[in-house]
Amino acid sequence: MRIFLAGDHYSGTGPANVTGYYIENLPKGTLYQKMRSKPVRAFEIILNTLRSDVVVYSGYSRQNIFGLKLAKLLKKPSAYIMHGCVEYENAINLEPDERMNLVERQTMELADSVIAVSKRFCSWLKDHYPMYREKIDYVTNGIDEDLAPTADEGKTRDGHLIYSIGGGMPRKKIKYICEAVKILRETYDPELFLCVIGAFGADSKEIESYDFVDNRGLVNHKESIGLFRKAALFVQNSSFETFGLAPVEALACGCPILCSKEVGALELIDNLQSEDIIENYEDPDEIAGKIRYNLEHPNVGRLFAGLKQESHSWKERSRVLESKLSELVLKK
Repeated sequence: MRIFLAGDHYSGTGPANVTGYYIENLPKGTLYQKMRSKPVRAFEIILNTLRSDVVVYSGYSRQNIFGLKLAKLLKKPSAYIMHGCVEYENAINLEPDERMNLVERQTMELADSVIAVSKRFCSWLKDHYPMYREKIDYVTNGIDEDLAPTADEGKTRDGHLIYSIGGGMPRKKIKYICEAVKILRETYDPELFLCVIGAFGADSKEIESYDFVDNRGLVNHKESIGLFRKAALFVQNSSFETFGLAPVEALACGCPILCSKEVGALELIDNLQSEDIIENYEDPDEIAGKIRYNLEHPNVGRLFAGLKQESHSWKERSRVLESKLSELVLKK
């Protein structure tokens, strides 16, 4: 069976990184996109679809419509790896876009299988898109085998630094982390501060209104990793997070974590406790209490030990994806 895996694998975004890991770990001979100009990419899609037994489109793109229609015309089975839900995420980020919504819905309609990147996201998709329920499945994202705990024992960490990623996107709920830090500065540690990275969004001005917030905007991956190595705690308070690799990266850098229950990547960790999880991402008092607990009782050793690294290596995840694609080929 020859696979054609289409999609961005070079931009450094989460979905692009996932696509790159699959390219590295799927069987030798797997075809993928190498060209970046649109006209050449279209020719590449035609050629690789003809040469393959099954086509897979990874991530949102308008090219998916052309590619999936071509696959249907050529009677090639197809799958769409869905990393997020553009329609829902744009709505909660206060940036609705009907054109993008249409592309996403057409992609789901045309694909023979829609593959979510976590079990939680799979369940969510089935509830919100019941018309596609029978073809929605999941392959949970993998863990980079190069991730390993550092020798850092807290000596170089700033005990006052709380770190979060997501910028001003409302779905990241960082403004509630701000409120929690404000509570803790008044009742626990007056030197506590919050460092935020990520794109400007609808909540950015409110986040920046707090004088204890260091809002750095978009930064490169090296700087982000540096913050994981320096922070006393990483907090991910998302209301919707289909996967989210950041908590796993934090643990690998020796940084304790606190995440909302909506973070899909939590299903990779076996030994979670109630203090590790935010139940109500809009409750500053709960968030404040759990930040304080995790500052006083760092969870990094326990949670890193609970990571399902062997069963969720990219090699194993690629094997699972290949198995599901084989089933599609047999059905055609």
